[in-house]
Amino acid sequence: MGVEVPRFMAKAPVPLAFGTSGLRGLVTDMTDLEVGINVAGFLRFLRRAGMIEAGCPVAVARDLRHVDPKSGLVSSPRIAAAAASAIEREGYRVINAGTIPTPALAYFATGRRTPTDDRWPGPMPAVMVTGSHIPADRNGVKFYRPDGEVLKGDEPGILAAVAEVRRALYSATASSSAYDSEGALTSPSPLPPVVPEAARMYVERYTRLWHRSDRPLSGLKVVVYEHSAVGRDLLVEVLESAGVDVVREERSETFVAVDTEDVSPDEEAHYARLVARHGAHALVSTDGDGDRPLVVDETGRFHRGDVLGAVVAEWLGADYAAIPVSTNDAVELHFARTGGLKLASTQIGSPYVIQAMNEARTQGFTKVVAWEANGGFLTGADFNVGDGFLTALPTRDAMLPILGALFSAQAADDRRMSSVFGRFPDRRTRAGLIDDFPRARALAILARLRPAGGEERIAPEVERCFSAIPSLGTVDRMNSVDGVRIYFSGGDVIHFRASGNAPQFRVYVVSATQERADEIVKLCVRHPDGVVYRLGDLSLACD
Repeated sequence: MGVEVPRFMAKAPVPLAFGTSGLRGLVTDMTDLEVGINVAGFLRFLRRAGMIEAGCPVAVARDLRHVDPKSGLVSSPRIAAAAASAIEREGYRVINAGTIPTPALAYFATGRRTPTDDRWPGPMPAVMVTGSHIPADRNGVKFYRPDGEVLKGDEPGILAAVAEVRRALYSATASSSAYDSEGALTSPSPLPPVVPEAARMYVERYTRLWHRSDRPLSGLKVVVYEHSAVGRDLLVEVLESAGVDVVREERSETFVAVDTEDVSPDEEAHYARLVARHGAHALVSTDGDGDRPLVVDETGRFHRGDVLGAVVAEWLGADYAAIPVSTNDAVELHFARTGGLKLASTQIGSPYVIQAMNEARTQGFTKVVAWEANGGFLTGADFNVGDGFLTALPTRDAMLPILGALFSAQAADDRRMSSVFGRFPDRRTRAGLIDDFPRARALAILARLRPAGGEERIAPEVERCFSAIPSLGTVDRMNSVDGVRIYFSGGDVIHFRASGNAPQFRVYVVSATQERADEIVKLCVRHPDGVVYRLGDLSLACD
């Protein structure tokens, strides 16, 4: 049995759960010790798997979460330094990629660039310090193998290595430990100077798709909602290189949590006002770490990532796409009508769509892509785009879908982005989120909803929990690939899912009108009598 409390600490730390998205937790729980344990465990796993050698470089980058507003603790800069310290103690060399988007770090570290681009050796593992879209009092660490994202099959080996490191570090004495009684490094070291090539290579991945003199997006005026997105300056640079008239708005030095899966009506109205104020063709942005896009058309309408991904797939000329089960059914309906693209539905999360892309290549598909409902777009193959060559980047990226939407709008007869999205069936969506929702309760709700014995129906007592939503009709079919997705005879779809790495419960709704989708989400997440809470009370009563 392992040591539960380090010998040099008065209280036990809070171990962070390690998953395919890395670590997520409160900043107060992400001590230097806890970060160091997990980084060291990840590197030991890679070494034992033969993926790295002693002394190899390891790239580190971070987002712009400077301070936890609740505790006052330094957030991403401190966590990045703790990760770097662990890397050096394990005998590897730290490469500081600076403050750049997660896909930029992945592109730099995995060596996914043109054969003639040898300015920096690759591949190498990477550590990205980011909480992505979650609130500012939390943060996270995402890990990359030298060949790409951590996959589900890696988890057992990583967890075993993390447990081994934890036992060793917990056994240290106060005099021998590198950490103090609060879990902070006793002698923190600054990171080495930033390597600018990481940001530069990411920018050039896109700008080499056109000749600068051509300015292919000339004539488009686009608002860039900057907030605290780590890639805001890189996004502006790429767009201006393509000839876009960029209007910068609302830059913030304080972290702003932007969740592209949970854009509220008030937020959408705000984006629409910015578009109208400037007479812009579009508004674009990303989440905090630049792997999820936000795209608003000239009418002020926000377009969710699932339909945005379909636009980009068509722009690239893809022949295969892996999409999560939560995707708007407008995508399936559209490609059933137009043909030319094989769709595969997976569990929610990049490891699952990456696995599907890998399998597609073995089946003979050559233009393989994937995307998620949050808009993050993955390329599992190289593409010829415009005058350039786009190398594969099988991790979520926000820059490519933004460009795909703008290039598609530029090519439309009326140069209106709304016309591009207007080609899809008009199925409106809304996502709702309940934060600080106990995971045990979330899982109990899903267990109550999940059909037994393969029957696609819900129990009468469960059905009564939906009584506040008018005109749902009866259950047509159900899907429990990831969470529970219910298709009702009235045409509405409601998908319930527990977050895999945060105490959150999500509800995805697809309906014929935006008002209907908004209303169903509100009736599902409303406290204390919404559908989710009624299901939760029922589940507790049945335990």
